[in-house]
Amino acid sequence: MYVRDAKNREEVWLLEQIESMELDDTAFRSRDYVVAIDENSGTKAGFGRIRVHKGEVDVCELTSIGVLEEWRGQGVGAHVIERLLEYAGDDGFEAVYALTGEVEYLMQFGFRPIEEGRLPAPLADRLEEKREETDPNAVPLRIEVGRFRMPERLREAFKRATARQDDEDDGETAEDFGIDPDSATYKYDTGR
Repeated sequence: MYVRDAKNREEVWLLEQIESMELDDTAFRSRDYVVAIDENSGTKAGFGRIRVHKGEVDVCELTSIGVLEEWRGQGVGAHVIERLLEYAGDDGFEAVYALTGEVEYLMQFGFRPIEEGRLPAPLADRLEEKREETDPNAVPLRIEVGRFRMPERLREAFKRATARQDDEDDGETAEDFGIDPDSATYKYDTGR
């Protein structure tokens, strides 16, 4: 498993995942995202982005972190966040903000809640927008880039991460649709 920059050709996949997870897609640009990839299968497992709000003083926001259901609980999101914070530090940001209802999840990495009145100007408006559109429980969090801490259990889980198989069987078979699977032919069957 590894985390890399998203590629332009992954834009449709990213948008589909963002929509299915009901995440924020404001000011979407695929080049702002990173993607977690299973190195054995090439399967995409998660993603996230940092959004820079330009102004008198630029502000960096961690947003749209998503992990596919079968990869959750294995450190994928943690490594996506770690990579994004590295990028923020490389870009000269000392702190990164998050506006989310997933407070406990981010606090394990060193994020801390801050008072709404202490948010930089662009994020105060963004918090209200986020509460109205995607996350009514969003609260502001902040981390100094150098204070990020990866729990060892998540680092180890990431090394062994595998997609969990969906145990649910919808129970539908060819016979349910009046098809005899032993004698059925298919539209493009060449008889070979």
